[in-house]
Amino acid sequence: MIQVLELTKRYGRTTAVDALTFTVRPGQVTGFLGANGSGKSTTMRAVLGLDAPTSGRALVDGRLYRSFPRPLHHVGALLDAGAVHGGRSARMHLRCLARTNGIGPRRVSEVLDLVGLAAVADRRVGGFSLGMRQRLGIAAALLGDPGVLLFDEPVNGLDPEGIRWIRELMRELAGEGRTVLVSSHLMSEMALTADHLVVIGRGRLITEASMAELAERFRRDVLVSTPDSVGLGAALRAVGATVSSEVDGLAVVGLSPTEIGDLAHRAGFAVHGLVQRTATLEDAYLDLTDDSTEYRAGSRR
Repeated sequence: MIQVLELTKRYGRTTAVDALTFTVRPGQVTGFLGANGSGKSTTMRAVLGLDAPTSGRALVDGRLYRSFPRPLHHVGALLDAGAVHGGRSARMHLRCLARTNGIGPRRVSEVLDLVGLAAVADRRVGGFSLGMRQRLGIAAALLGDPGVLLFDEPVNGLDPEGIRWIRELMRELAGEGRTVLVSSHLMSEMALTADHLVVIGRGRLITEASMAELAERFRRDVLVSTPDSVGLGAALRAVGATVSSEVDGLAVVGLSPTEIGDLAHRAGFAVHGLVQRTATLEDAYLDLTDDSTEYRAGSRR
């Protein structure tokens, strides 16, 4: 697992990460969310030993990253898809990484095939699109078949097929019992990919929760479809529910779908549909981070 323990990182007078603590557990995809400048990349760099903490620790399986003699066998990461030598081929780039960790050329061919770059493996990386570089970075992260993986904005530059592929890959890796931490600004993608979320703002932890816990926290109402909106609405109001009419039915606050269904059954009202509605992940995220948003756009009016 990944453990971030009271991690603080300062650059001069600027505090990028402030006493941050959270845990990323195996067997699930953990989404790492926060606005630009919130400290996500700094935290990931601290986990990988690229930034020395001012105080606190960032550990992988209880150890500092630098303590692993062959780290690619334990931790794989994609932080910057552009951090490659443009004059090298994709195959040569991976072979150079592999040799430093005692990984053979067969594994290089395997990961090139896995990420869909086998056909262009001998082309220079300088001619690659952003999406192709992202795939190469993912191949590098997978080289050592590690149990812990970190991805910083992995879908940047990918087309729809590529986005679906990386989403399914991350879920497959987590399903194998690996620890997967992924940062992204695409809330719709995180809603489809993540099992657990860590949300930070201005370097501090805002919340750490499962997707199910967030859905429960941000429940809005129940949409009830019925041929007798007036009668059922009156019955619901009589037991203290707040009811408003919509085009598709009644919006009910204060009762669960089960409670509404039971009441309608006892009172003899037909119900054709009960839908528990929650805020979208984007709405929940904006609500959670409202107090930590540093830059706000103004209105033209």
